[in-house]
Amino acid sequence: MKIKYFEDTDTALLEFSEHPVFETKEINENIYLDLDENGNLIGMTIEHAMSQANISEVSFQQISRQVA
Repeated sequence: MKIKYFEDTDTALLEFSEHPVFETKEINENIYLDLDENGNLIGMTIEHAMSQANISEVSFQQISRQVA
């Protein structure tokens, strides 16, 4: 996964796969989803990312599966 932030346009691009984009769906006027030909999520674009997604603070936490 890659996260790119374009400061000049306040746009965040989250890339989940390098597969070709087949279709882009608009969720609302600031959020777009890129899908492959099978409908799998390829990426997400967030316009006005500072206010829409609090992009100034990004963290990653992997939660391991607990075995009973």
